[in-house]
Amino acid sequence: MNLRDSNPTPGPRIWAVGALCRAVADALDARFNPVAVRGEISGFSRASSGHCYFALKDSSGQLRCAMFRRAAGLLDFSPRDGDQVEVRGRLAVYEPRGDLQLVVESLQRAGQGALFEQFLQRKARLEAEGLFDPERKRALPVMPRAVGLVTSLGAAALHDVVTALRRRVPHIPVVLAPAAVQGANAPAELVRALQSLYTLEPAVDVILLVRGGGSIEDLWAFNDEALARTIVQSPVPLICGVGHETDFTIADFCADLRAPTPTAAAELVSAPQAMWLGAIDLLDERLDSALGARLDVLGQRLDQAAARLGRPSGLLARQQLRLAHHSQRLRYALLSRAERLAQVPRAIAADFPLRLERAMAQRRERLERVALRLRLLDPALVLQRGYAWLTDPEGRAIVSAKKLSPGDAVVARLADGSVDLAVVPGKTGTRPTPGA
Repeated sequence: MNLRDSNPTPGPRIWAVGALCRAVADALDARFNPVAVRGEISGFSRASSGHCYFALKDSSGQLRCAMFRRAAGLLDFSPRDGDQVEVRGRLAVYEPRGDLQLVVESLQRAGQGALFEQFLQRKARLEAEGLFDPERKRALPVMPRAVGLVTSLGAAALHDVVTALRRRVPHIPVVLAPAAVQGANAPAELVRALQSLYTLEPAVDVILLVRGGGSIEDLWAFNDEALARTIVQSPVPLICGVGHETDFTIADFCADLRAPTPTAAAELVSAPQAMWLGAIDLLDERLDSALGARLDVLGQRLDQAAARLGRPSGLLARQQLRLAHHSQRLRYALLSRAERLAQVPRAIAADFPLRLERAMAQRRERLERVALRLRLLDPALVLQRGYAWLTDPEGRAIVSAKKLSPGDAVVARLADGSVDLAVVPGKTGTRPTPGA
């Protein structure tokens, strides 16, 4: 049945509101989806449910967007108002209000794909060369005498850093080396600014390299390879405070320390003046306490010395007492020694006869042993057993038959006398046969 024909009044078709919204949504889905849109984020908010709501705009239009929790959980950065982004999703009509909206399924910074890939490749190459080595990082000075600052003269970061340093350490001088922080000439200017601080006399103790936040394109100068190598060559610790907490650049990895913001970089090198004044006050109190305690001890010693000097009679009495004590000990020692010496003659007199008799007995015993040994060696004892001792007429002993000749006179000494003999011819040196 044709409703138009059944309508008695000629004119456009009459739609139910919900039906028209669904029809428009179907038409959009068939005509545009899926769709990719580039624009600037405006009015970004994240609900407690995890869904994100914002608008995409440019100079000629604006489009409401909704990004549900599942897609929002895949984001690798925190979107902010003013970010240039590229989104992919589906156009739809929110029927309860009849609003046109883009249901976002993915979101990334505009142009991030190619630049981010280049960032990753450069980061990997420099890391392999050791430019990010943690062992190369240096500790910050506790109390820097001068601070070097590299940033743009027109940057908000300059105001933030100077304000923080002036508030916390107004006594520390700041040396500014201005340089562009965005654009094609920025890397070369940053390198020149750093090198000027490296050769500065007198030298600064720490260097701050800072700029405010922005898109990956805005911060691209800090991903320059020449700048990275210049940062590594810094003769003093260098802090990089570029962008916001979620922004990372090659300069952050090369620096000795990364600060989440420029203000944080200034605070890292500027312990508040009040803290140091408090520490000085504490040391002053400790010094006063220690000095007072020392003075009390010395005062007590002085009082004791004064008391001794004020009454010399007491000291004299003590010395006399000590002298009497030593004199008594000496007298007792002398008497004891004399008594022991007097007992020595009496002990000797009582013990002498016994000791003399014992000594004489030992001497007689030794003499008898010697006499016995002499008797055992007497040749007469040998002669009594039937042996004879042969000598020549002069009394020299004859010990070999070969020395005798026939007719030689021989004296034979026996136990009870001697006999004169003569050698007769025969076989000298042989034993005579029995009966010969």
